[in-house]
Amino acid sequence: MDAKTEAVIEIGSTGIRALVANVSGDGGYEVLERAGKPVALGRDVFMTGLVSRESTRECIAVLRGFRELLRAYGVEPGAARVIATSALREAENRDAFVDRVAMRTGFRVDVIEAIEESHYMYLAVQRALGGDARFFSRTNSIIIEVGGGSTELMLLRRGRIVAAHSLRLGTIRVDEQSKAAMGSSGYLMRFLADSVRTSCDSLEDDLPLGGVRSFIVIGTDARFAARVAGSESRLDYTIVPREAFFTLVDRLKGLSVDNIVAEFRVPYSEAEALIPGLVITALFLERTGAEELIVPLVSLRDGLLIAMSGGAGSDIEAELHKQVVASVIGLGRRYHFDEHHAVHVAEHALFMFDHLKESHGMGRRERLLLEAAAYLHDIGNFIRTSGHQRHSEYIVLNSEIFGLQRNELTIVANLVRYHRKASPSPSHSNYMSLPREDRAVVLKLAAILRVADALDRGHTQRLKLVELDMKEDHSLAEKSDMFEDVFGLKVVVI
Repeated sequence: MDAKTEAVIEIGSTGIRALVANVSGDGGYEVLERAGKPVALGRDVFMTGLVSRESTRECIAVLRGFRELLRAYGVEPGAARVIATSALREAENRDAFVDRVAMRTGFRVDVIEAIEESHYMYLAVQRALGGDARFFSRTNSIIIEVGGGSTELMLLRRGRIVAAHSLRLGTIRVDEQSKAAMGSSGYLMRFLADSVRTSCDSLEDDLPLGGVRSFIVIGTDARFAARVAGSESRLDYTIVPREAFFTLVDRLKGLSVDNIVAEFRVPYSEAEALIPGLVITALFLERTGAEELIVPLVSLRDGLLIAMSGGAGSDIEAELHKQVVASVIGLGRRYHFDEHHAVHVAEHALFMFDHLKESHGMGRRERLLLEAAAYLHDIGNFIRTSGHQRHSEYIVLNSEIFGLQRNELTIVANLVRYHRKASPSPSHSNYMSLPREDRAVVLKLAAILRVADALDRGHTQRLKLVELDMKEDHSLAEKSDMFEDVFGLKVVVI
């Protein structure tokens, strides 16, 4: 398969980093260039809520340099994928920043949600672990990345994601908070210990941390630890023994930033973040039963390249679908949904989706959104049975599902809203907030979901789609009106 040169740029809290690679189209790629420049965006945003004019000018200067680098590889700015993470997510003037960058450099910046970061992180980790991923999937695991503004966490029970969290705990954020409180090194350590303990206590509801045996950590700080204290290196990951890691962290605590720069030959901007980053990692590690750290030698940008490569038919993409469904089911269980009914409705909905391809013209993405909505359509019963479709909509809108971006969550929220009662209307703000193309998707998928739900109105799972007689189930006739309006087809069950 012919390779295509692709480029990704990440605007993070501590710097701007670029990756250029030849992508094969099946999830594989060959790195041609990695580049990075420190920029203190996080220090602006986490203290003032704004990107300063000086930092904006600095970012534009760095991006202009990257523009020339990319052009040397035949990639124009408009063809590159440029993402921004936690610092710009929180910046009050992010829209002005994005517009100015586009005008001055030609790069279109996409400010991604934390859950999308987790998606790319997962793809990168799976690629780095390769065939060994099957070994780690036999145990409970944590995948963690400590960034400048946030800590991204995924919790997996025997290889299946049960929760993904973005914690407001990052190296720059805690450093600035410590300085604002005129804190000493001792104050910073106590602050980190208290913050991580509180976070871990809340994570226990999703997965008992004492039972975690695989501790997978990515990021610049983790790669430093792997280089200094790693005991075993594979092709794309390194193993660091638990005690060797704790020994390294204790040693670093006694060094100044200047000492770290001189002894370990790392850039000053990287050395500043090492101690808080590794301390945060160590505090999470202490709560688990893991005897070692697995450090994949990849980054968020690697995951983004994999997603761009179109490796949809790969094993990784198939595994990703399973993880999305696991996250959906985890959300349903949190709200005590009727799992047997949800599974039955999902089976009916997907059966109809697959047999109506010529009528609806939708693809894999829409099928996944229908599956998610089928599992979650009744979770609003947790709040109140009456009008539960609106409560279901509220819960989905205010939740995170691994692998689904915010616009996709909005579609799922609309689907659960319209699985019964009123159909979509121009007076419904959540529905009208969608682009026209997505509103059409909601109409089609909601029509299918309503019929699928009607097939198990009594929550008994005794009826199968191929065995129903339309004349004997008036609830099906009532819920099929929208289906006939959308597809121009009558519901006939044989």
